[in-house]
Amino acid sequence: MRLRSLIVAAVAAGALLAGSAAASAALAHADVDDFDFSSWDATFDVGIDDEGRATLHVTETRVAEFPESDQNKGIVAGFPERYQGASLSTTILSVRNENGQDVAYETDEDDGVLYVLTGDDEYVHGPTTYVIEYEMRDVVLAASGTKVDEFYWDLLPLDSTQDIGRFDATVRFDETLGEQLTGDASCYQGAEGSTATCDLVRSGDTFTVSADGLSAGEGLTVAIALEPGTIAQPPARLPNAATDVVPYAVGGGAALLSAGGWLATHLMIRRRRRGTGIVVAQYDVPDAMPPLLASTIIPSTKNPLTAQIIHLAVRGMLRLEDVPEEGQKKRRPRLRRLDAPIPDPLDGRALKALFGNDEAGVVMKLPKNSKSFATRIQGLLTFAARESEKRGLTTNARSTIARVVQVLALLAFAVMLALLIWSLAAGRDSAGPVLFATVACAALLITSSIVTFSAHTVLTREGALQLEYLEGVREFIRVAEEDRLRMLQSYSGAERRSDGSIDVIHLYERLLPYAILFGQEREWGTVLENAYTGAGQHPGWIDGSGFAIGTRLALISSAARTSSVYSSPSSGSSSGFGGSAGGGFSGGGGGGGFSGGR
Repeated sequence: MRLRSLIVAAVAAGALLAGSAAASAALAHADVDDFDFSSWDATFDVGIDDEGRATLHVTETRVAEFPESDQNKGIVAGFPERYQGASLSTTILSVRNENGQDVAYETDEDDGVLYVLTGDDEYVHGPTTYVIEYEMRDVVLAASGTKVDEFYWDLLPLDSTQDIGRFDATVRFDETLGEQLTGDASCYQGAEGSTATCDLVRSGDTFTVSADGLSAGEGLTVAIALEPGTIAQPPARLPNAATDVVPYAVGGGAALLSAGGWLATHLMIRRRRRGTGIVVAQYDVPDAMPPLLASTIIPSTKNPLTAQIIHLAVRGMLRLEDVPEEGQKKRRPRLRRLDAPIPDPLDGRALKALFGNDEAGVVMKLPKNSKSFATRIQGLLTFAARESEKRGLTTNARSTIARVVQVLALLAFAVMLALLIWSLAAGRDSAGPVLFATVACAALLITSSIVTFSAHTVLTREGALQLEYLEGVREFIRVAEEDRLRMLQSYSGAERRSDGSIDVIHLYERLLPYAILFGQEREWGTVLENAYTGAGQHPGWIDGSGFAIGTRLALISSAARTSSVYSSPSSGSSSGFGGSAGGGFSGGGGGGGFSGGR
């Protein structure tokens, strides 16, 4: 037992030590930025190449004060890769120690910053010197706001967690540039945005600046002016209509053409609805045009299922009943199948979809949220659309004009896309906004292409004539009562009635389903109720206490909806700050970067 206890204790102690070591390692990793620089010296040599563009050669000597514990394996120095829309072509030449010996390092790029990670797997302790030599290009701006060229540069990285005991910097211009110095120069010190000035000493073509006790994140920025036109700017900074303006113009043209294709499709659909162009008021609808079929040719039709149910009722094929729900005051419509002639095969199809069979005398209550019922109704509506095409009322068509216009829109968009790729390859700042505009334009073109290249259901010549006839029915429903009676009493109206009589109620109730399709059921229901009241009659197709037609229609419409619920088919600041002539601030220029530990 004692031996076992000793073994258990040893294992526990080992686990505790391992956990402690892991925690210490994690803590050390978390504190790699916990050191300072005792000194930081930098020399910036600004020159000009054969193309007239600015060059920069920098040598930085940083002395890091690492703790004696195993915390750091080196430093991490970050340098910007872009400035004012152009690549700086940042190139690391070497990393050495104070004796000129090479120091191991590797580089990494992320979010426009080139990182230099010094050291290997060995820990470093105490004062450690790093001499980093690198080159950049296009570091001088043509500052349009001040009408001078300007070297506006952050000498220190503001993204840093290390204090600096002593900082010394020298900025030297070559002989060619030295002759172009205007004499205006400024220096700014402090956190980013600080306008506090510092002493910038000039001696010929050389400027020096020093500072003691800089806190982490505290920078120095110099702004030195040259005569305007001294430095040639990279193409990425020069205005380029092909990448900065033309993409918007081409994209706008593509959008307009796309909208034109959409409009051409819409006009084609509307044009196919025109028959003779003449609408004559009509007071009857042929048996071969039940509401379900009519709904396939009437634009923006309303409640086709409700209209078909009322049509079956007024034509004697079913009766509307309503009884209170058990334990509730709310009534829910009930349909009773009657034995009556079926004027059109689509009416028979509708009866079977409603009742689920062909038996007369069957009573059914419109169900709530019934998936099987909704499936039958969806099938009925789909069948009506196919029947409309079969009877020669509708067909599928595409607009040739719309397709041609849409092809032109796609070609224009291809040009916009090519310009975007050019802009991205050139690294222009305008590429970002152009990319956003291109994506928006693409979304519009995709949608409009679906519309313009797809076949649409349109009316045939016969369908257009039938639509004009139904619009005549709408006109009859719309006019005042005296105008309707005048139409019925006219010679042409009497000629269409075999017995010569005017059964207004019979005529009016047969138009009720079509009033529903037109969205006129409330007004027409009132007209029909007045007709019943004047004749001392009540609707034979409604069974139950009370027969307010408007109330019944609302109940049927609400129940039909609930029953068929399933059937719904970079870095830097902008040029022109004028820091060399005052008004600049710390962190406002190029350069800078990052400083941390590894």
